[in-house]
Amino acid sequence: MPDKVVYTTAAVNTGAREGESHSPDRSVKMDIDTPKEMGGAGNGTNPEQLFALGYSACFHAALDHYKKEAGIDNDSQVTLTVHLLKDPSDNGFKLSVEIEVGMKDMSEEKAQEFADKAHAFCPYSKATQGNIEATVKAVPYVDGK
Repeated sequence: MPDKVVYTTAAVNTGAREGESHSPDRSVKMDIDTPKEMGGAGNGTNPEQLFALGYSACFHAALDHYKKEAGIDNDSQVTLTVHLLKDPSDNGFKLSVEIEVGMKDMSEEKAQEFADKAHAFCPYSKATQGNIEATVKAVPYVDGK
């Protein structure tokens, strides 16, 4: 039996890393630019930033799922760092991610348990498993981060 589709979206890009990306209805539109560290002007956002934004929100939703299941309503934060790495196998690039989870008024050991559950549940984590090196680590919660 095929999986039931619950939501579908799309994005359109023109100009690659020195272009523009938007949703078909244009509710989201942004200039895309190569980071200065890679020789670009760095005046727009880049695919790695967009990936980090989406993945961090998705991961946090998975974390909230398990917090709700456990009856916990403390503040939490997910910092997702994306690294663009040289890939010697084809002289191209590949990604890796670091996922840091902070949960207010909770030990790092207990927060790590929630982070690991969220990583197993998050659709981004499932999609990238085996393709992107990912580390998941509980860190102290920082107010206002």
